[in-house]
Amino acid sequence: MYTYLLINIATVFFPLLFSFEKKMRFMRQWKFLFPALIVTAVFFIGWDALFTYWRVWSFNDKYVMGFYLLNLPIEECLFFVTVPFACVFIYEVLRFYFKKDYFKSIALPIGWFVAFVLAGLAFTHTQYLYTSVSSLVACFFILWNQVFFRKLWLGYFWVTYLVCLIPFFIVNGILTSLPVVVYTNGFNLGIRVFSIPVEDFIYQFDLMMLLISIYEWCKGFEKGRPLNFIQS
Repeated sequence: MYTYLLINIATVFFPLLFSFEKKMRFMRQWKFLFPALIVTAVFFIGWDALFTYWRVWSFNDKYVMGFYLLNLPIEECLFFVTVPFACVFIYEVLRFYFKKDYFKSIALPIGWFVAFVLAGLAFTHTQYLYTSVSSLVACFFILWNQVFFRKLWLGYFWVTYLVCLIPFFIVNGILTSLPVVVYTNGFNLGIRVFSIPVEDFIYQFDLMMLLISIYEWCKGFEKGRPLNFIQS
């Protein structure tokens, strides 16, 4: 009954606790994080609600408390708060402890390559709603950032995404193996990494790129350069 709630609490516990750590003081970034978190949560809760309505996935009543918003368990809505919070925390930890952006010189080529692959995946598998939509959304986010953000932070983003795959495997592994979230295979490729549909990796990418794009935009806005992102 409380399984999904406990997963959410475990996801955010350490990032929230260490937000007050004296050296990095992540709490100082909350004023940039919260607008990004709100926009990201609204976008993905809407997406999630539509896909739940269309039966792309559903939720196991055994592991949720029974309170719903837009036909989603309240824990699923909370997921779009706890996971983004944890992702930005990891992003800032990496930026704090690794002052040099080692991926900066290859961030753009990586982006073009991933966008090309995902575009091919989307347009050759239009019969699979989850596959095609998640891939097209990722393509749009990548291309948008390739043009408007360029090398300001994309190198750090790619590193953060790779690092976030570690907790992603744990959290999504639990959610899909119990399962808390039940996927209808007719909407996806049917390919799983352990118990996790391969599309979930793209969905996580979508969430992180939108989130960090807005987060960095908010930081730039305070510095008086909200649109000054086209840099080489």
